[in-house]
Amino acid sequence: MAKLAAIVLAAGASTRFGAENKLLTRLDDGRTLIRCVIDALMGSGITEVVVVTGYDAALITETLAGLPVRFVENDQWQTGMGSSVAAGARALAEDVAGAFIVPGDMPHLSADLLRKLVAAFDNHNQLSIVYPALPDGAQRNPVVWPRSFFPQLAALTGPKGGKALLQDLTDCSVAVRIADSMLLADVDTPADLDAGRRSPDMRRS
Repeated sequence: MAKLAAIVLAAGASTRFGAENKLLTRLDDGRTLIRCVIDALMGSGITEVVVVTGYDAALITETLAGLPVRFVENDQWQTGMGSSVAAGARALAEDVAGAFIVPGDMPHLSADLLRKLVAAFDNHNQLSIVYPALPDGAQRNPVVWPRSFFPQLAALTGPKGGKALLQDLTDCSVAVRIADSMLLADVDTPADLDAGRRSPDMRRS
């Protein structure tokens, strides 16, 4: 299996969620939302996790204290997601073959799902971009990028993240269909979080 990294995006202010930072919201099992994402990554065999912070950097670092992750603070986080992806890409070790870009707000992300994406990445000789897709083909996160695309990720700026780049690289990408859309859900509002809590997966967590 390729040596893979993950860039976890945890720099935003989550204004649509309200006064509380959504990544620090505690779920029914007591873990914060960002901790759920990190736990899934740790269970998947990914060897390097880079957490990009910005807004609430100290609190994000505190809630992940003691975990084998590296923190990179993006002092340009207010300019948009692109700057956070770029900060994470520039921080990656030289010996990784690829890297996931992982939003920090995916409470149902699982190690099994990540391993499925890694298997597809390996099956395509670690040269293709691999992303999960809904049954209708719609692209979702997290996306694993081969090392050859790191310079393009490191050059991103402003509000456009990897999705905008991916749209121009369809010939280099592979979709992995995921039947359970809840595994790919993210949280933007309190209603999104409540919907997740009513799902069987969340009730079992």
